[in-house]
Amino acid sequence: MKKLKISSVIVVEGKTDKDLIQSFLDVDVVTTNGSEVSRETINYIKEIAKKRTVIVLTDPDAPGKRIRDMINQAVPEVLNAFVPKEKSIKRHKVGVAESSKEVIMEALENLIPSTPSPSSDLTMGDLYDLGLIGNQNASIQRKKYEEKFHLGHTNAKTMLSRLRALGLTKDDLKENGYD
Repeated sequence: MKKLKISSVIVVEGKTDKDLIQSFLDVDVVTTNGSEVSRETINYIKEIAKKRTVIVLTDPDAPGKRIRDMINQAVPEVLNAFVPKEKSIKRHKVGVAESSKEVIMEALENLIPSTPSPSSDLTMGDLYDLGLIGNQNASIQRKKYEEKFHLGHTNAKTMLSRLRALGLTKDDLKENGYD
């Protein structure tokens, strides 16, 4: 079976994530070796990002979020891919390595920049108007947008940041009919 070649570099947490991805993709993968991302690894990712696209694909859990946040802060030009937690569970474990090829490919096809797009004027007030914050059903409403736009799990602040990174406006969100 011929593997799909990807010119980007994918950053994952560990060896099992790397092995799974490289079982169906011809791609360079950098591992952080867990949640304590070394300064050397961050510097290496910075160097790679000068020449190639870097995609961060970490587990949908707290340590994965912490790793993603560290890399996004240090290397703001990275792109983010999110596997949904509910589709990334096997044998009571949650992670990229527990995801299917299809779930990983979908995540890689729906990348989110780490920095806001200048074309987005979305505000926290807009999220309030759309029912995404400030009411008892807000988390249910946010989940619909998280799934639609492949945002990963979010709170209000993170959702605003990721929607802005995609360059979305309040009108874009209204057009999706969730409000």
